[in-house]
Amino acid sequence: MDVVMGLLGCGTVGAGVVELTRRRAERIEEMTGTRPVIKKILVRDTTKPRGVRLHGEVLTDRPEDVLDDPTVGLVIETIGGIEPARSFILRAIAAGKHVVTANKDLMALHGEEILDAAESAHVEVFYEAAVGGAIPLIRPLKGCLTSNEITDLKGIINGTTNYIVSKMTETGADFEAVLAEAQALGYAESDPTSDVDGLDAARKLTILASIAFHTRVNLADVSVRGIRSITAADVAYAKELNCVIKLLAVGRERDGVLQLEVRPSLVPLAHPLAAVSDAFNALFVRGDAAGDLMFFGRGAGCMPTASAVVGDVIEVLQNMRMGISETVGATRLPRKVVATNQGPEGRYYIRLTAKDRPGVFAQVAGVFGDAGVSMESVLQRRLADQDAQIVVVTHSVRQAELTAAADRLALLEAVAAVDNVLPVEEMDADGPVMDDIMDDLAAPTASLS
Repeated sequence: MDVVMGLLGCGTVGAGVVELTRRRAERIEEMTGTRPVIKKILVRDTTKPRGVRLHGEVLTDRPEDVLDDPTVGLVIETIGGIEPARSFILRAIAAGKHVVTANKDLMALHGEEILDAAESAHVEVFYEAAVGGAIPLIRPLKGCLTSNEITDLKGIINGTTNYIVSKMTETGADFEAVLAEAQALGYAESDPTSDVDGLDAARKLTILASIAFHTRVNLADVSVRGIRSITAADVAYAKELNCVIKLLAVGRERDGVLQLEVRPSLVPLAHPLAAVSDAFNALFVRGDAAGDLMFFGRGAGCMPTASAVVGDVIEVLQNMRMGISETVGATRLPRKVVATNQGPEGRYYIRLTAKDRPGVFAQVAGVFGDAGVSMESVLQRRLADQDAQIVVVTHSVRQAELTAAADRLALLEAVAAVDNVLPVEEMDADGPVMDDIMDDLAAPTASLS
């Protein structure tokens, strides 16, 4: 039996979905008892060449050819953005069609509305491809990890920024030069704002945190800082401190209160996230029963994203065959408190430019001492024009104390600028560090009785 599908959009991801659906058609039929057939593909320009050769599929520029066709039972959305994708999906749901989408922006901002509509219409909405490309993240959080109380999410979930900071680390080049290279290679958009300012990662964190922490998270709940402030100097000092700089998405729940952040951080070389380079993604998840888990792989691209989309299609077809739905209750979640402007306690990196003259460092140290901030390590480099750069890594400190110290430093006559302040990632502040995990694996196993 054939299941007729409609595809919205046939760009990079859409073309990959067409190709992979054809390639796996027989296997899908074996797994689900149905054979997926893409009948219509909605595009803006039907004359434009596509990234895949079309056979029986028919291009159309009329939304009604997909959304109002009673033979189409499943709609795949790869347009991206908010509109018209939102209207098209809601229209498909109202017509009783199941939906698979790769749209992170839409699910981050309007996921509750879409899932509510799907529950009312008794149809499925799947969106694994919205976060992490080919990496399975949403399905594990919604499925096999639901028996856990998830306390921590931490990872690299934007490939563009990871490519940029990785290249800055490898070459010593500054941000603007590497960004231009990334744009030329197609890793970064001509308008890179969403990526480099952390908005893309924040939207993905909104989706993941809603599922992992069993609550509704709004984009406004996430504290966001991108990588524009990262310079070649910061990268070089990080190397001296045996660290690399990464843009991290971090979610924590403590006593029912959430902290959600996207921010660049110094990551020690011994930390597994330090080795995640180029355009790869990785996510750590900590559950009270499962312990520490790491998901790693390609977070974007034609076929990796198509892999997740077609995986969702198979899941929908299997559910259709068994007459079950996973959408029921998807938005009936408790609302938890989100702590705003209160970063977690930890170590911090501070880089400042000051006059290179006697007594200046004593003034700097005095400010830290008065604010209750203890210095763990200090680097100092002479610059031109009788200036110097001072880099301080603190011991663990509350963000309020650190902010007070930075504000007072900026007022010193001898300090030209507080150039950057970045958190330093701990190996594993609230649980077993990786060395301990490896020791556990090597330890003799107790006999069972």
